[in-house]
Formats: sequence, structure tokens, C-alpha cells
Amino acid sequence: MKIKTTNSAGTFYPADKTELLKIIDDFFSKVANDSGYYSRAIIVPHAGYIFSGALSAHGFKYLNPDSENIFIFAPSHYARLFGCVSCNYDEFETPLGNCDVNTDLVKIFTIDNEAFEKEHSIEVQLPFIKYFFPNAKIISVLYGCENYKNIAEIIKSYWGDKKTSFVISSDLSHFYPERDANKIDKYTAQMIETGYIKDFDEEQACGAVGICGLVDFAKENKYSLIRIGLTNSAAATGDSSRVVGYGSWFLYEGDKNNYLKTYYRDMILDICRKSIMSGLQIGNFGEIGYPAVFEETGAVFVTLTIEGELRGCVGSVVPHRTLLKDLQENAHSAAFKDTRFEPLTGKEFPYIDIEVSLLSYPERIIFSTEEELLDKITPSQDGIIIRDGEFQSVYLPDVWEDLPDKREFMKSLKLKAGMEESYFSDTFQAFKFHTVKIL
Repeated sequence: MKIKTTNSAGTFYPADKTELLKIIDDFFSKVANDSGYYSRAIIVPHAGYIFSGALSAHGFKYLNPDSENIFIFAPSHYARLFGCVSCNYDEFETPLGNCDVNTDLVKIFTIDNEAFEKEHSIEVQLPFIKYFFPNAKIISVLYGCENYKNIAEIIKSYWGDKKTSFVISSDLSHFYPERDANKIDKYTAQMIETGYIKDFDEEQACGAVGICGLVDFAKENKYSLIRIGLTNSAAATGDSSRVVGYGSWFLYEGDKNNYLKTYYRDMILDICRKSIMSGLQIGNFGEIGYPAVFEETGAVFVTLTIEGELRGCVGSVVPHRTLLKDLQENAHSAAFKDTRFEPLTGKEFPYIDIEVSLLSYPERIIFSTEEELLDKITPSQDGIIIRDGEFQSVYLPDVWEDLPDKREFMKSLKLKAGMEESYFSDTFQAFKFHTVKIL
């Protein structure tokens, strides 16, 4: 039997079993799977446990507890590689007991045991796997110069097995001052969460290929990557001069806004209600303790009604701040700054009903004539934004109830923007989006 011995125990994590169990137990006790959703793919960091162990434990808490086979995709830090390689060990040693290798699945890769000898990016994940999934078998994959679409293809090939899961091992930016690192990592997070990875660079993450592979797979299947957390090494060391960034995400098999509605409906409405109460000076709005998904950028419309009559409606068309902040600000504005109404009063507050529309990212519609534009719009489903120079307006999908005809819908939208109803030009732009409604 061939066993891969540890090379990072005692440096990246404790070599003593008791000490290692204690530190993982401590991580485990301080993090929670906030929604109760279990995923079959996660992104987790691979630094020393003192720096990123808590975030890694949080990520593994979202991984499917029924996982029997776990692929680990990680960048090679020491060996110069072209493509993906695995190894033909039967087991990987950890202080918590050895991890079994799926010796059949590793055969789909080129075998290169030497590439694993000094590598930590795989090994630091193993104690977590042994702790959370003691009977699972691993398929360890290192990559160097590789096309991320090949990673996506491997995930696709084995996604049909519901007991097979995937771990993408990656840190984020390296050795920038903390202020710069935070900007870079937030930008990286937004690329991961929106799926726009065209210009994703290895300077943003050492495991960029694995991350982009999972994002590409998610985008192809209309899945979403949900943020678990972001941090950096300064949180552990206090040294903000040269930091390493860390992030964790899990794959949700569906649209992010549907995830929010399914698992956080009450929390979303509570955020809006508390924001309005704060404006009425009958409560305070606290921003601490919300799940990391609320730190992702988001765009919402908040609509207030009293006995079915509109009392205020304000929203964002394009995500430009965190979901938490957008909910807070638009709820406050709907109550107190909608110029069509007087500010909401304390006497009215008990009678308001709150409706939140979560908007998808706008998708530009390509057309050369108005007829072509109308052909690409789906009534009752599409919200529409039109823009030309300083003119702009938006209708939510709800407006189709009053304007079911495409032509009348577009005429009204143009008039709202300040255009003539027959207006059209070479610079006329249109975008469509969808909404998820929370009542």
C-alpha cells in the first residue's frame, strides 16, 4: 500500500491529533450553515489554519454530508505543470487518520507523484475532509498551465453522481497593503458571484483556473455561487502592510435571488421594516450578524402599500452596493423620499405592507430595429430598461399587468423617459431583467 505522508503537518496545521481536533472543533463551534442548504461544490482557502482555517471550516460546513467521493482541484506551487495531474497513492496521511483515495478515478489523469511531495494546497484540505467526511474517498488534482474549461468539463462529467462533490482550493490576492487587497478581493468576489470571468487574472487568486472552472460550470447550468465569507491575513496577524486574501463560496443549484427568497424571506422583510422604524426613530438598524450573501452586490425595489394602495416605491436598477445596504436605503426612501407622497408617519406604520423585488443583472438586448427589439421581449417575464443619452426609464415585470401589449408597453416606457412615443435612434439601448418577488 502506497501512502502519501504529510509534509505540512506542524507548519500549516498542528501535527498533534489532539491539538488538531481541538482547533477544528473550535472552528466548527463558531460557524454555522445559516440556511441549511448543502452544496456539492465549494471554494475554500488553503493557507495555514491560523490565517484561514475558520473560513475553510465554514466552507466545509456547506458541503454535502453524504459525499462519498470528493475531487480536490488545487494549483501547483512548486512543480511546473501543464494540464492536470493526480497521483497513484492509496491513502493520504493526516493526524486524524488517513484519507482513502479513489484509485479508479485518479486514472483519468496523468500520474505525477513528485508534484505532490511538497505541495500544501491539497494537504491542508485533508484534515477537514477527514473530520467532516471520515469515510469519503478523495481524488486529488493539481494543475499548472491549464484551460479552466477543462476543469468545468471534469465537473460536468461527474456531476450526475449525487454523492460526488468538488472542492476548489484557492487563496485570493497576495502581498498587497490591506486597503488595496480589500478592493481587489471584493472585485474578485463580484466576478465569481456574477459569472463575468472574462478578465479574471491569476494575480487575483492563485487558484484562478479552478475557480473559473467552477464558475463556468455554474454559468452553463444557471447555478449561482453564494458567498460564505471574505477575510485576509491581517485579521490574524494585525499586519496590514502585506496581506493575503481569502474567500469561500458554495454552489447553489439555481438562481441567487431564488435562494434568497427560499431561505431569507423573513430576514429581507425584517431588514426593510427595521430601516423604516429607524427613520421613524422607533428603532435602530444594526448591520452586524447578517449572512455573507447580504454582502454581495444586489439591486432591489421596495414597494409599500396600505390596504392595497401604493404608499411608496423606490429601487435600484443596477447593483451598485451591497444587498443589505440596497434593502436598507430603498426601504427608507420608499417610506420617506418618494416625491409622489408625503413621508410615512408613525400612525401609518402599523398598516404598511412591504413587497421586495430582487432584480437580476440587466442583460443587454441586441437589435437594429424596434421590431427586432419587441421580438426579443417576453411579456409578463421581462423587466425592461431603455436608455439613450440622458433619457432613461425602467418598468418592472409587474407593469405588464396594466400594459400587456408590447407596443403599448414600449410607448409608455418611452414617455416615462421623456421621449416621444415613436422615438428611435442608432444609439437607443435596451436591457431586460427578471425579478423575484418577496411579500
